[in-house]
Amino acid sequence: MINLELPKKIEDTRALLRQFSEGGLRPISRKYDLLEQKEMPQELYELAKLLGGGGNRRAAASDAGSDGGNRNANNMSMVVSSAEICWGDVGLFLALPNVGLGNAAVSAVASEEQKQEWGELFASMAITEPGAGSDSAAIKTTAVLDGDEWVINGEKIFVTDGYRSKQVVVWASLDLKLGKAAIKSFLVPKGTPGMTVTRVEHKLGIRSSDTAQIVFENCRVPKANLLGNPEIAKTAEARKKAFGGVMQTFDNTRPMVAAQALGVARAALDLTYELLGEKGVELDFDKNYHQMSAVENDLYDLEADYETARLLVLKAAWMADNKQPNSKNASMSKAKAGRMGNQVALKCVEICGQLGYSKAHLLEKFARDSKIIDIYEGTQQIQQLIVARQVLGKSSSELK
Repeated sequence: MINLELPKKIEDTRALLRQFSEGGLRPISRKYDLLEQKEMPQELYELAKLLGGGGNRRAAASDAGSDGGNRNANNMSMVVSSAEICWGDVGLFLALPNVGLGNAAVSAVASEEQKQEWGELFASMAITEPGAGSDSAAIKTTAVLDGDEWVINGEKIFVTDGYRSKQVVVWASLDLKLGKAAIKSFLVPKGTPGMTVTRVEHKLGIRSSDTAQIVFENCRVPKANLLGNPEIAKTAEARKKAFGGVMQTFDNTRPMVAAQALGVARAALDLTYELLGEKGVELDFDKNYHQMSAVENDLYDLEADYETARLLVLKAAWMADNKQPNSKNASMSKAKAGRMGNQVALKCVEICGQLGYSKAHLLEKFARDSKIIDIYEGTQQIQQLIVARQVLGKSSSELK
């Protein structure tokens, strides 16, 4: 059974990361938002050392209950850590050296031999294409085996950390005629001939993190750089399971992305309370409903939405740590938290009025940063579709 109280080890980490965010990230947050992607935040290299390599610890030590059956391990640790660092700054969290969505893909599907060979990573993940957004199965990038090497051709867009990362996890098809069944992921080190970063995007939010377009033209990587099983399943049922293995990456990363929304929402609420307190407005949770002001009522509703999303995220992470299928829960947490984070941040701007809209405070930045979390790693609409398929027992071809 899930225990909603965080283990002491994770709670201690959470408290440490709050200090890290408050003292290390907040003071440089505005600076790198204004600079956008013109330079790498140099302070992050030193700050990352405080995290033990930038948070890229492959597997946090697990905490098991007295019966040995309740585990809170890497996934729980990562969602709590992500939320706390994003309380400081989402863009800087994404720009931290050795932190990348590609790392989660390697953790989810790479063999132990591959993990040992590649060592520490700062890997981005390249999935989205000009003609393939939330529908990952529609990708057209190809990988063809030529001797002992895979030859990759295609174009990827909106790759988070695509410019600064050291490696890229690329989704490509071994056979376009077979659709999603033939999609595999490959680790491509930066500097590999045939891989070119062609553009870096200018964005509304998370401006201290780079978002790139990458083109692959006869890009060759060793045969061993394919993640997971290289075989293409022969039966329809086996192909469905094979693609499910590729999609397992999202079961790990969606709760972590949802946790980013928790961090932004908590930051917006905390700053709102601080700004209201300076104006003499204090919340009193002992008040009866009819005694509340409109502002208090709004804030209580925001807190309820935040808590709902937080519990969904923790449950999805707990299920992953305890080897329980969590695709539905991962999508539920991403859908709820992504929407909640943006709505909470925007409402906090509204409540604080001029102070919320002004760049004198970070509240307007929290609102800008929050929007992308509802979009990347699968939009709100695609998450709802995944949940509907799970609830109704429908396949992707039966419910589109």
